[in-house]
Amino acid sequence: MKTLGLLAGSIALAFAFGSASAAVPQDPPITLDTHVDIPFAYMHEPRFDVGKTTPLQVDLDKMRRGGLDAVFFIVYVDQGPLTPAGWAHAVAQAKQKYDDIDLMVKTYPDQIRLATTPDQVRANKRAGRLSAMIGVENGYSLGHDIKNLDAAYQRGARYVGLAHMGNNDLCSSSTPEADLGDTPLPEYGITDFGRSVVKRANQLGIMVDVSHSSDACVREVLALSTSPVIASHSSSRALDRHPRNLSDELLRAIAAKGGVIQAVAVEEFIRLDPARELAIKALQAQVAKQAGDKHFDSEKLEYLPAYVDGMKRIDAALPPPSVDDYVAHIKHMVDVAGIDHVGIASDFDGGGGLADWNDATQTRNVTAALRRAGFNDADIAKIWGGNLLRVWGDVTKNAVAGHAG
Repeated sequence: MKTLGLLAGSIALAFAFGSASAAVPQDPPITLDTHVDIPFAYMHEPRFDVGKTTPLQVDLDKMRRGGLDAVFFIVYVDQGPLTPAGWAHAVAQAKQKYDDIDLMVKTYPDQIRLATTPDQVRANKRAGRLSAMIGVENGYSLGHDIKNLDAAYQRGARYVGLAHMGNNDLCSSSTPEADLGDTPLPEYGITDFGRSVVKRANQLGIMVDVSHSSDACVREVLALSTSPVIASHSSSRALDRHPRNLSDELLRAIAAKGGVIQAVAVEEFIRLDPARELAIKALQAQVAKQAGDKHFDSEKLEYLPAYVDGMKRIDAALPPPSVDDYVAHIKHMVDVAGIDHVGIASDFDGGGGLADWNDATQTRNVTAALRRAGFNDADIAKIWGGNLLRVWGDVTKNAVAGHAG
């Protein structure tokens, strides 16, 4: 009778408090980050060999430890002159990054595989492997030649960002650059070449990415595209009035088109802090001067002890935004655009990082913050990858249907 009494008591406790296993939060079905940058020395210098311990915010071990399943690695180039020489240089830089991503998956095929369809992402997850996808940031790297978009597709690119910082030959940027001769107004929106890129991306099944594009360009893309569009890394302008963020109007318009907006964890897009920004710029100038450089080169200088220690001092005095600040953006975006139209982007190794989400090992901190904000498991599954995979699938189906027609 004593045994039965203990058993009954245990059952009662289980009902009252939940079992031990039930109390452990589960990871979402797939965690997918749409924006992780790579340095130009990726996989070539030992410090950037992601199969080993690296100073990068994302490497294979960090992904596994944090429960991050899938990443869009970014083929990014700086905006340069709109000249044949400028375009040729950009195409060459992009080729190097495609080659570097290819080298990663060929070096570690048992750990990570290239995924060019949503089904391959799911299959990699079932097989216990990580997924690498490819996104293009800054259509300038197409070299003003539409054939290079087909070549990007063949290399595995599945989204193309039209612009970056500075206007280009596809569209005007949300952040014109005076050094490139840009003027803030008027926003010229999309160009004829930009229109051809959107049209061909729709035909190929490449998601069109409007992050970094001017508001005028975003509106024109939404009117032109025959498929849903994405913003691969943009947060809410209503909460942080940075021009890189999206207004509620544009959030609703992207959602109405069936697309998705991936909230980005770059501190100045989460919370404006002029004092912190000035402190960081001063530190960068100091470290660059000590290194004998005119400008701060993040790939060369960001990992030096002088910079690392300086950032620790700045973080202590002027703390960066938290993951709860970030999730406040997600919550607002969901309220405006709907639960089916918001996702996650870190922008790690490209300026992203928060107080408690500063590398891939801390992925679960985002999930915990989503729970604190009231999102249930079904919501979190959509935000952490389900929405992006759905849109990617829709873009692919529309491309197939277009070819059939």
